[in-house]
Amino acid sequence: MSGPDKIQLSRRSATAGRRAPIRVLIVDDSALVRRLLTEMLSAAADIDVVGAAADAHAAREKIKRLNPDVLTLDVEMPRMDGITFLRNLMRLRPMAVVMVSSLTERGADVTLEALALGAVDYLSKPKLDLAATFTEYRDELIEKIRTAACASVRALDPSRMPGAPVPAHSADAVLPRGTGSRQLRTTDRIIAIGASTGGTEAIKDVLARLPPDSPGVVVAQHIPKAFSGPFARRLNDRCSVSVCEAEDGKQILAGHVYIAPGDRHLLVARDGTRYVCRLDDGVPVNRHKPSVDVLFRSVAQNGGCNAIGVLLTGMGKDGARGLQEMLEGGSRTIAQDEASSVVWGMPGEAVALGAAQYVLPLEQIAAKLRTLAETMDLTRAQPAANAAGPS
Repeated sequence: MSGPDKIQLSRRSATAGRRAPIRVLIVDDSALVRRLLTEMLSAAADIDVVGAAADAHAAREKIKRLNPDVLTLDVEMPRMDGITFLRNLMRLRPMAVVMVSSLTERGADVTLEALALGAVDYLSKPKLDLAATFTEYRDELIEKIRTAACASVRALDPSRMPGAPVPAHSADAVLPRGTGSRQLRTTDRIIAIGASTGGTEAIKDVLARLPPDSPGVVVAQHIPKAFSGPFARRLNDRCSVSVCEAEDGKQILAGHVYIAPGDRHLLVARDGTRYVCRLDDGVPVNRHKPSVDVLFRSVAQNGGCNAIGVLLTGMGKDGARGLQEMLEGGSRTIAQDEASSVVWGMPGEAVALGAAQYVLPLEQIAAKLRTLAETMDLTRAQPAANAAGPS
């Protein structure tokens, strides 16, 4: 996501430069949800819930009066729905917004639309039987508010209108090193893309610029189970390439994109000279399932010099070491630059490791993919020691 008609957000430390508490306004038509969110956020010393509103009209007045840093926004509300309000807000008074909606198939499409309009992140609504997972939900909500508060938001062009704490396993827990299969040579190219916060729009931007004869693409986006299917369908409606949710054993074909399901790791395996999708229900890696590190390692092992790895916007480190393994295996590697990233966590970690040969603005990545796909059979990728910065 880049250019004057789109949001640009950059990563800053969640505490650097912020001595005052993060001011949050909660917008939800349910009094119970407003109370729960207020109680959860009030547990954080660096967050101040300055108010709550039951509908968009009340929210508009409180935004003017209270000047919050972050808004939590419901989707379905009386008088004006959350999507309409968000569209007006991002056009007239852009600010950081975290959508809080129910995890339903219908809600998934709506939330993806909210992300396209400029919402920084999203979270399911707290369940009424929240007691068993209260702490985990509260911590996730607080982290998303802190991340949103670190976003520098620009106005949109008017024309664009879970269980116990998760251990931080490495990719070894799902796919040990050195288990790839390259017995039969192939010239088939493959592109692997990983992303997290801000990734739904970034992925759409890249895929929409790819031609219909592009090499096969596999994607790991940190996304809940209920959202991955609608996300794939939404991309399919907007891209020249065919996009679907990955299925175990499905052959990876040119001109097709395979999105990891929101509750499975996606791996690339070899069946002779063909690439196929493999889904794995193993433990979360880097606290994520799907994990970018798992996908990238499988591509490094089975794609090697025929592969291109792309690490887009996202918080944390998932994918950085996997991109490094791809580079060491002969793959070409790309990281999104800081200026065009919603959060320069994952790609920033890859750059720090020297794992990215090319550090590019989002709008240039698809063109670089096309160029590399056309020339990568003529020359192998540079070793990690020679990895360059922006190019």
